[in-house]
Amino acid sequence: MTDVIDSLRDLTVAILCRRGSTGDELIQQVNRIGCPVESYWPVPETLPDKVNLLFAEVNDESQSELHSMLQRPRKVPLTLIAVISYENPSVLSAMQKIGAHAVVTKPLRAAGVLSAMVMARHQWAQQCRFSQSLEKLRNRLESLQKVNDAKFILMRHRNIDDKEAYLIIRKQAMSKRTTTIEIAQSIINADGILRDFKAD
Repeated sequence: MTDVIDSLRDLTVAILCRRGSTGDELIQQVNRIGCPVESYWPVPETLPDKVNLLFAEVNDESQSELHSMLQRPRKVPLTLIAVISYENPSVLSAMQKIGAHAVVTKPLRAAGVLSAMVMARHQWAQQCRFSQSLEKLRNRLESLQKVNDAKFILMRHRNIDDKEAYLIIRKQAMSKRTTTIEIAQSIINADGILRDFKAD
């Protein structure tokens, strides 16, 4: 958590609120924390990639445009803090839909802004770690599936068992100084080409 607090000043913050008491107060609070801050209103189509953390006003009028803006691809996902003035089902649903990491309520209280930023960045970092782990698992499963597919092809063509098929793949990978995944993909590709010839 200390790392999160120490890194706050490295963030570029955007505030997506109507100018007035809330928007101006947020700008002042973020400036006091030491972050570069930019203000936007109405909801733009996109935000600059340099923006790391966004305070966004969420209400019945803004939620559709806000959701559209946040759906656009970014190099790095935003840390998102919702700014709300009431807690009706529509607004709470919108907060979940846009993936808010924290919330501050209007009227704004100075004591809550830093806490919201720290908790939002903490949640964001955890979410990024989970996403990376999930991507690694997906890639691992895809790789295992390729090897299994290649083994079944060899088992079918050579009338051998699972272990023998894997040993062939592994031996080929070692002799060609490549991975078992690449050898498996080559076997799958070759089998597809042979099937195409048979179909012709």
